[in-house]
Amino acid sequence: MMSFLNKRNTVILLVVVAILVPLLTDNPYLLHIFSTAFIWTIGVYGLNLIGGFTGQLSLAHAGFFAIGAYSVGILTVKVGLNFWLALLLGIIITTIIGLLIGIIALRTKEHFFAIYTLCVGYIIYLIIYKWEALTEGVRGLIGIPPPAPIGPITFQTPKSQYYLLLFFLVLTIFIFTRIINSLIGRTYMAIRNSEELAQTIGIETMKQKLVSFVLSTFFAGLAGGLYASFVRFIGPDISYINVTFDMLMYLLVGGIGTLSGPLVGTLLVVWISQYLQFLQDYRMLIFGPILVLLIIFYPRGIVGGVQTWLIKQRAKKSQKDLSRNLQSVVVKEEK
Repeated sequence: MMSFLNKRNTVILLVVVAILVPLLTDNPYLLHIFSTAFIWTIGVYGLNLIGGFTGQLSLAHAGFFAIGAYSVGILTVKVGLNFWLALLLGIIITTIIGLLIGIIALRTKEHFFAIYTLCVGYIIYLIIYKWEALTEGVRGLIGIPPPAPIGPITFQTPKSQYYLLLFFLVLTIFIFTRIINSLIGRTYMAIRNSEELAQTIGIETMKQKLVSFVLSTFFAGLAGGLYASFVRFIGPDISYINVTFDMLMYLLVGGIGTLSGPLVGTLLVVWISQYLQFLQDYRMLIFGPILVLLIIFYPRGIVGGVQTWLIKQRAKKSQKDLSRNLQSVVVKEEK
């Protein structure tokens, strides 16, 4: 059984299960929860790239998420563009702004970088809140259209939207995995482990950190654009700092610096949050202590904890095999 559940077969099994979910249930609420979790997972993968693999904790990702969402909202509602063109332009706008912010932000290090990006996120929130002529301020943008049909395929029903968002999630995970398993990904991990050492072996750390930051804003912009068309209404609240902390919580619970951590953490926390909605803001009284205990005992989250446990089990098995082989050699020599 364990040999069957290798990494490749597990991924295929999960994709098949995800495809079968809408065929097994017509519950629109259930599909809505899954679809929402898929969108946030895409954004959290961006945060994982810059925070988990490059070691730069950005606290402005709610702002980049909102830029992607508002770009799509404004371009479709006020300019009248096709959704797909608006989504493409929204991602480009988000990454260009991410590039400009990253050039300045990455000149700071460690907690100064986190504080700077926290301020940037708040400035983005204020711009969205105050620039009523463009963003409609506190009223928000209403009537954002769903994705335009692609030939005979439409995206009006919960099922079709579910499959569309699942497609973008699988695409995101594929791209993310390719990046992390490439030389660029190894470079990011080298910078995370020791920036000074990375510089001594010839890595252009500033350039690589900037590329990682821009890629992370790309995922945030994509998630924001999809979110705008999914909920059809957006307000300034989506850029507020608590959204960044929610994304950070998804990442920490799942496993920062792991490939499947964003997926596991986001699905789990979104599901639990939905079941604890009756507690409203008091939900954090439950999540807070759980998160603290998780960080203390499993700093790499659920996925990191499982990986550590598997490594220990393999080490124990190897040790037992080695002891058994040594005993058999001793017995043979005695004979």
